[in-house]
Amino acid sequence: MPDAAAASERTGPDEIAALKTIALAGGLSETKVSCAGLAADLDASTQTASRRLQRLEANDLIERDVVGDGQWVQVTDAGESVLRGEYADYRRLFETETKLSLTGVITSGMGEGRHYITLDGYMSQFRTRLGYEPYPGTLNVELDEASVRKRGEMAGIAAVDIDEWEGEDRTYGAASCYAATIVADGTDAESDGETDAESDDREPREYAGAHVIVPDRTHHDESQLEVIAADKLREELALTDGETVRVRIEPADRPDRDGATTGAQ
Repeated sequence: MPDAAAASERTGPDEIAALKTIALAGGLSETKVSCAGLAADLDASTQTASRRLQRLEANDLIERDVVGDGQWVQVTDAGESVLRGEYADYRRLFETETKLSLTGVITSGMGEGRHYITLDGYMSQFRTRLGYEPYPGTLNVELDEASVRKRGEMAGIAAVDIDEWEGEDRTYGAASCYAATIVADGTDAESDGETDAESDDREPREYAGAHVIVPDRTHHDESQLEVIAADKLREELALTDGETVRVRIEPADRPDRDGATTGAQ
């Protein structure tokens, strides 16, 4: 899946306006668009409208099929994620509380989280800015399709920034940490929401005080979430691979700033 965050960085406000216009015309499923019609909606020339469509396609935000009298256009998942990010920004302007709930299943990671989290350049910032020393490892959650599309709304939620820093051999990238509560109900992704007799003792469990960490540079695609916490979440919540969890994301505070909520940078 294309990296929606990277695509958004390459897409200017003019292209986002075109993307919104296409979506409002039915482009989240599929819609027929002409350059002349789009130009009129955007108060731009036909050539300008054509260029904006080309840039949206180049950034994997739309798919299109050119026909004789126009083109069939559909907004991609990455394009929807960009629009959800815009939506989240407006929610921050007009709503007092902004929250997001994502759903996915527990998966085993490759162990890279343990290595990076324990590096002094990150750990010292975690202690100061998050108020705790994370367990050396991440909880990995693979999001379902609906949550992948909603993930773009995270961009409008206040996060704690972790700065990049210089090591002896390389520069380590920055990251954003979003306050999160993990909720597990004991169901398995393949059980259709029903637990068997062996799972009866796994009542709904909840862990507050975790953070979703989103590195500026990562090999993960938009379907993957990494969660850090002071405790080993697998043990605290008795989690197993394939179990469904909900990740409730809220604006994050920095304890070293007297509880003031920081804005997403």
